[in-house]
Amino acid sequence: MCRSFFGTHLRAESSTVFLLIKILNSTFTAWCNSHLRKAGTQIENIEEDFRNGLKLMLLLEVISGERLPKPDRGKMRFHKIANVNKALDYIASKGVKLSLTMHLTSAKEGLLLWCQRKTAPYRNVNIQNFHLSWKDGLGLCALIHRHRPDLIDYSKLNKDDPIGNINLAMEIAEKHLDIPKMLDAEGEKCVYEYVLFICCVLQAETAANRICKVLAVNQENERLMEEYERLASELLEWIRRTIPWLENRTPEKTMQAMQKKLEDFRDYRRKHKPPKVQEKCQLEINFNTLQTKLRISNRPAFMPSEGKMVSDIAGAWQRLEQAEKGYEEWLLNEIRRLERLEHLAEKFRQKASTHEQWAYGKEQILLQKDYESASLTEVRAMLRKHEAFESDLAAHQDRVEQIAAIAQELNELDYHDAASVNDRCQKICDQWDSLGTLTQKRREALERTEKLLETIDQLHLEFAKRAAPFNNWMEGAMEDLQDMFIVHSIEEIQSLISAHDQFKATLPEADGERQAILSIQNEVEKVIQSYSMRISASNPYSTVTVEEIRSKWEKVKQLVPQRDQSLQEELARQHANERLRRQFAAQANVIGPWIQTKMEEIARSSIEMTGPLEDQMNQLKQYEHNIINYKHNIDKLEGDHQLIQEALVFDNKHTNYTMEHIRVGWELLLTTIARTINEVETQILTRDAKGITQEQMNDFRASFNHFDRRKNGLMDHDDFRACLISMGYDLGEAEFARIMSLVDPNGQGTVTFQSFIDFMTRETADTDTAEQVIASFRILASDKPYILADELRRELPPEQAQYCIKRMPPYTGPGSVPGALDYTSFSSALYGESDL
Repeated sequence: MCRSFFGTHLRAESSTVFLLIKILNSTFTAWCNSHLRKAGTQIENIEEDFRNGLKLMLLLEVISGERLPKPDRGKMRFHKIANVNKALDYIASKGVKLSLTMHLTSAKEGLLLWCQRKTAPYRNVNIQNFHLSWKDGLGLCALIHRHRPDLIDYSKLNKDDPIGNINLAMEIAEKHLDIPKMLDAEGEKCVYEYVLFICCVLQAETAANRICKVLAVNQENERLMEEYERLASELLEWIRRTIPWLENRTPEKTMQAMQKKLEDFRDYRRKHKPPKVQEKCQLEINFNTLQTKLRISNRPAFMPSEGKMVSDIAGAWQRLEQAEKGYEEWLLNEIRRLERLEHLAEKFRQKASTHEQWAYGKEQILLQKDYESASLTEVRAMLRKHEAFESDLAAHQDRVEQIAAIAQELNELDYHDAASVNDRCQKICDQWDSLGTLTQKRREALERTEKLLETIDQLHLEFAKRAAPFNNWMEGAMEDLQDMFIVHSIEEIQSLISAHDQFKATLPEADGERQAILSIQNEVEKVIQSYSMRISASNPYSTVTVEEIRSKWEKVKQLVPQRDQSLQEELARQHANERLRRQFAAQANVIGPWIQTKMEEIARSSIEMTGPLEDQMNQLKQYEHNIINYKHNIDKLEGDHQLIQEALVFDNKHTNYTMEHIRVGWELLLTTIARTINEVETQILTRDAKGITQEQMNDFRASFNHFDRRKNGLMDHDDFRACLISMGYDLGEAEFARIMSLVDPNGQGTVTFQSFIDFMTRETADTDTAEQVIASFRILASDKPYILADELRRELPPEQAQYCIKRMPPYTGPGSVPGALDYTSFSSALYGESDL
């Protein structure tokens, strides 16, 4: 039985029935307005606008071309007309019904054409009318299968079972599409209305599916954008906190404090930085993936918040690494400086103590007036003694200059206790100047008295002249034997050992000189005893005694083996350092080339790999697995490097690789394999999203590799033009310039494989557009320029309906009603085509 679409007999069985009524009502309204616009007016609601009869009469005048008499309002009251059919009969009496019939006939022909297009691929279906073409039921099944293939298995239908086919179509339409049974399986009535009903429902469902797809893509993209913003903020905040620590150059006063700083820096390198390297790499991968998804879904590119671009993060990371490099160099230089300072400070203390011991009491001696009451012999002795003192004073000149030079160097190196060093050095220099002045004055006094004195014991004089330099030699020898040394190589310590051996070779000669000096004193005592002289046996010309010579000589003999032992210990330490150098170099000389080889293999594989992208991904994953498994070699090298730094070894002639080189190479290798894997993942994503076959991807790769003449993963403009021509493109200059703006937007002069793939997929695949989405919303809105929240909730899943309601702006255009939403602006905003 046919169910009428007009009048009060139609039951509101579903929201879809209401949609069909609206479409038919809209069709009749549009026909009326096509005539009323000639009179400068139009209607929106047939029942309300035709109620008083004025616009209905105006419509009749426009259609008939006659001027009707003005109706008597007392007699003619259209609100009492029984129903709309009577009004239509009235219009028909003037020739109007034919025009309306023609309008509806045009719509019927359009529906017939739509049915023919939809059922064209199906066997045994030939739609030519709304009568006999539908009797076998295959046409109805084909329409449903075309839009919902999951509901009907068309291959199992039998043309010879028309009743079964019709019942099957109507039962499925009623159960799954909410379309009521509007005709009996054996009847032929109302086919046109029933097919029109199916058309409206299927178009609404298609529009809803399209909107759901678009909204799902947009929701996922927004989630990825928020995740990128969060990760970028956290990484930039960590860099912002870390750089001031690395830029802090506040020196410490002790080696222990600086070693603590170095250990903190090592902890940062081992524990804190590696996770951030991974975060940075993952952030770049997420950004590239998001941009690819946006490009595939025809959305505008993602622009992160100000200061959070990938280039901003790369710049901040570069500043971090520059600060890190500068901080490490400063730490090592500061340790060297403190080591040098401690060595110089100890050397200063030893030389200052030796000089102070020598200078102690010298001023009081020089101030004595003993020559005034001395005999001639005593005066002569005083003069000779003074000459010996001057010789001694001259011998100490070099030590004083050394003390002053060491103090100056300590000041230049910013020694923390420079004030006490300067104070002590100044006292020594002042005392030295005073000794020089007093020495000169005493010599002048003795020379004046010398003319009165004649006899001087030549033996004492000879003793004094030989004992003083010998004493200075012993003091110098003891000072040298106790002198601290710092070396950094086996050659340097062997040089010191050689110098020490040369010194030991001079000991027999020195011992001969000692015995000669002691024999002079023995001769003096022998003369005094032989001639019963009543003078003291002490030498008036020298402050150096026999006991002092013996004592210092014994001290020299004790220091020689001690020096031997310290030099041999240092030689052993340098040999150990050399073993550390060689051990580090042996590993570094293997790891460095291994990293370089892997970098070259990855670069070569990204150009030369063929076959399915999944196979390429598996090969790259295997590369990544091998690289990760190699990390224990890097960790072992880090341990050897720590031992070298703890041993204060700062150079290594056995290798050109430093730990910094290895670290940078390793991090670059990890980043490169991750980016290469991401590129293949992007190609897979592009292929799947755009429906590109593996054969097409292989063809794209083969074409790109053929014209990548330098085999560096890039084509210049001429190569790219030749590639396009070989693929059948007819390129003028304007068209080529347009294509180049797509594949090389930054004007780098080259085309990457990813840009080439993006271009080719755009050329071969279909994508959603803002216009398509707007058209889909217009269907759901029953051709209104706005849509209501209830309509969205009725046609879309709850989550995506709420998404639209939350983001759609209010509609403010003509015919707006309360709660109207602007789906046009919303759809344009999805594709970056408005300011919404």
